[in-house]
Amino acid sequence: MLRLFQCMKIQSRHENVIYLALWGMLFAAPVLTLYLRTVSDTDITFDWREIWMIWRLFAVFLGIFLVHNFFLAPLLVYQQRRILYASLVGAILTVFVAYQCTHRPQMMKRDFRPHKMEQPMDGERPPFAEEGKLPREPRGEFRPRRHVPPAFIGQHDIVAVVILVLMFGMNLGVKFFFKNRIDQKKLVALEKENLEQQLEYLKYQINPHFFMNTLNNIHALVDIDPEKAKTTILELSRMMRFILYEGDKNGVPLTREFDFIRHYVTLMKLRYTDKVDIRVDLPAEAPDKTVPPLMLISFIENAFKHGISYQHASFIDIRADVDNHQLHFVCRNSKADTPNQEKGGVGLANVKQRLNLLYDNNFTLNINDADGVYSVELTLPLT
Repeated sequence: MLRLFQCMKIQSRHENVIYLALWGMLFAAPVLTLYLRTVSDTDITFDWREIWMIWRLFAVFLGIFLVHNFFLAPLLVYQQRRILYASLVGAILTVFVAYQCTHRPQMMKRDFRPHKMEQPMDGERPPFAEEGKLPREPRGEFRPRRHVPPAFIGQHDIVAVVILVLMFGMNLGVKFFFKNRIDQKKLVALEKENLEQQLEYLKYQINPHFFMNTLNNIHALVDIDPEKAKTTILELSRMMRFILYEGDKNGVPLTREFDFIRHYVTLMKLRYTDKVDIRVDLPAEAPDKTVPPLMLISFIENAFKHGISYQHASFIDIRADVDNHQLHFVCRNSKADTPNQEKGGVGLANVKQRLNLLYDNNFTLNINDADGVYSVELTLPLT
C-alpha cells in the first residue's frame, strides 16, 4: 500500500507538470507572436501594454481553471457527486457570462452629428447641390463610447464561453486519464495480493499423510534393519528441510525439485513389494532454471494414491526432460481396481488452479484417463 501511495503522488506530480507546461505555453504565445510580428514588420513596435491586456484575459481563465481543477473536478472524478458538480459549474458559467457582458472592451461607434455647413453666398448654389436632389450630409466621425450590454450574448461572449467549457472538458479528461491509471495500478496490486494469498494457501495444502506412513515404516525398520531405518530418517529430514525452507519461495532450482522427487519416491518404495514397478528417469544435471516448488510432486502423489494395487502387478513411470527452456514432465501409472481411499493430498484441481494463476495460458497439461492406465503430461516454460 505504501508503494501504491507513492505511485499516486507521482501521478499527481505528473498531472501538475502537464498543466504547468500548457499554461506556460499559453502565456508565452502572445509574447512570441508579437516578437515575430516586429521582426517581420519594422513599422510595428513591441508594446508590452498589448501583452498585458492579453495576459489579463488569460488570468481570468487561469483563475477559473484553478478553482475547477482543485475544487470542482475532484467532486466528479473522485467523489462521483454529479449534481453538485453540475450546479457549481453552471453557477461559474453564469457569473462568467455576466462578467463578459459588463466588462466588454470599448467599442467604436459612429457619431452621426453632421459638421456645420458652410453658408453659400448670395447667388451661389449650395455645395453638393444638384437639381432635384437634397444636399448630402457629411460623413460622421468615429467616437468611442461605452458599450451597453445586450439582452443576449454576443459573438465575443459565445467564443469565450465555448473556450471555458472546452477548458473544463480538457481538465476532466486529464484527471480521468490519471485516475484510470491509478485504478489500474490498484487493481493490479489487489490481484497480485490475492494471487499471493491463493498461492500460499495452495502450497501449504501439500499432503502430510505420507510423513505419517513413512514414520510408521521407519518404526518397523528399527528392529528389522536399523541401518536402513537411519538412512530413511535422513531422507525424510531432507524432504522436510526442503518443504520448510524452499516451499515458500516463488521458484526453486530444477535440481532441488528433482532431488525432492527422488527422496519422495525412495520413501514411498518402503511401503510396497517388488510387484510394484517404480521407475524414475530425471536428468542428473539441469540448467539453472526454476519451477514452482512442490508442483510436480502433486501428480506423483496422486499416482501412488490411486495407481497401486496390492493384488495385481502395477507400475508408476516418472520422467522429465528439459528442452528449449521448457520442462516436459510425464507421470504414468496403472489404475487400481479399488483405489486408495486415503484422505489428504492437494488434488488435481488444486494443481490446475496453481498453474492457471502462475502461467495463465502459457502451459500445456494433458490428462488421459484410459482403461487401465492414467497419464499426465505437463509442459512448463522455465524462468
